[in-house]
Amino acid sequence: MNNDSKVHDPFAELRRRSAEAEAGGGPGRREREHKAGKLTARERVDLLLDESTFEELDKFVTHRCDNFGMQEQRPSGDGFVTGFGRIDGRLVYVFAQDFTVFGGSLSESNALKICKIMDLAMRNGAPVIGLNDSGGARIQEGVMSLAGYADIFLRNTMASGVIPQISAIMGPCAGGAVYSPAITDFIFMTKDTSYMFVTGPDVIKTVTHEDVTKQELGGAMTHNTTSGVAHFVSRDDAECLAMIRELMSFLPLNNLDGPPRRATTDPADRADASLNSIVPFDSMQAYDMKDVIQTIADDHYFFEVHEHFAKNIVVGFARLDGRPVGIVANQPAFLAGVLDINASTKGARFVRFCDAFNIPLITFEDVPGFLPGTQQEWGGIIRNGAKLLYAFAEATVPKLTVITRKGYGGAYCVMSSKHIRTDINLAWPTAEIAVMGAEGAVGIVYKRELDRAPEADRERLRQEKIAEFRERFASPYVAAERGYIDAVIEPSQTRTKLITALRSLETKRDTNPRKKHGNIPL
Repeated sequence: MNNDSKVHDPFAELRRRSAEAEAGGGPGRREREHKAGKLTARERVDLLLDESTFEELDKFVTHRCDNFGMQEQRPSGDGFVTGFGRIDGRLVYVFAQDFTVFGGSLSESNALKICKIMDLAMRNGAPVIGLNDSGGARIQEGVMSLAGYADIFLRNTMASGVIPQISAIMGPCAGGAVYSPAITDFIFMTKDTSYMFVTGPDVIKTVTHEDVTKQELGGAMTHNTTSGVAHFVSRDDAECLAMIRELMSFLPLNNLDGPPRRATTDPADRADASLNSIVPFDSMQAYDMKDVIQTIADDHYFFEVHEHFAKNIVVGFARLDGRPVGIVANQPAFLAGVLDINASTKGARFVRFCDAFNIPLITFEDVPGFLPGTQQEWGGIIRNGAKLLYAFAEATVPKLTVITRKGYGGAYCVMSSKHIRTDINLAWPTAEIAVMGAEGAVGIVYKRELDRAPEADRERLRQEKIAEFRERFASPYVAAERGYIDAVIEPSQTRTKLITALRSLETKRDTNPRKKHGNIPL
């Protein structure tokens, strides 16, 4: 036997290949990412998941392209990190694009890696979280990379409403790459280091002669405030990943699961007298509905979604009695809480998510109507307002509504009224439920009488008629007499009443007529 001959060490080969895959594009490119204020793909995965729970899959996959000299560069993993792990002990699947390897571009091989993760997530009923940081489709692979995107899009669509899908945009996301996040349930962006758009500034300048920067066109604040494409904005990668973990604490693993309950020391019968005076005496005066939500929620905590978009409606998650609930609320502190196109679509999408994943819905209503004007009418307020109506009517989860002040016109019907299968409808004594506000109604109903009155007495008579109209037609007791309101309650008791109602609805079963799917007015 020749003692000088080298013995193959399979364990050393495994360690070598693992180290190569974990090195990504090398220390120089990793340092470049750090200088740009970004973490690497593996650093992001480690921060997102519970410590030491990540199990990587397809670590040694390489691309299959032999064109343009690509055969000389076949790094293990091919620029994507995929696998599964735990968040607060619960299973999630994750993929992260590594910008240090081919700019995180999508190849046929790493598209298959993502598809494998998504297929596993669907079979095992667990959420998928995508950490996007990519230059787009790998040009060298042509149609094969485009086919990879389409394969992912199909899985996004099939998984919609079955498992939660969360996207974090943590760098560039352009061209066809944007449509996978767009189908997912929630999109996170980092303030200074992420952007997404279908066509970039250079193409726009060539075609339309507009000068615009990447951040102006598709940065985090653009998509959080103007387009509504993104739901959350964070300062940096670390905060973004912490926010994803926080969101996950409210969500079930799948559509057959219930949302995770959390022990609370906040008493179910806690009353707060401040609610008795939170609605101003003057019905034209604003107040902040978030103060109402936070006062009622467990530990005064509200996790807002879509905070910077369509501020006249507020959506997000809270807990009552330790149980996650979805909150939809008109915001009288912004545009008087009126419903417009953006508010309607924002609310509808959130309602449908909660309904898909068994999260009870609580609506706080103070709505003067739909926003008037040619811009809204021509923009399709009828079609878009119907989306919110459709979403509430279709929802079969426990639904509760609290009317704090105004419930006017068609907007009253839309905001989870008793007439569209809401289980429990409550009103504060300050509620006004009518076709329109008393001031406007008196101007129509009593116009002739007011016109005939002496000018000196006209204002006094008008005020008397307004008070009479409120008492006879807009009082919550009128709706309560018809059963449209289940109870008129003292505001300080709202938390207790909601928790009691939720407990009674824990065994609720409701279904929609059998059909392939409805035709929501998109």
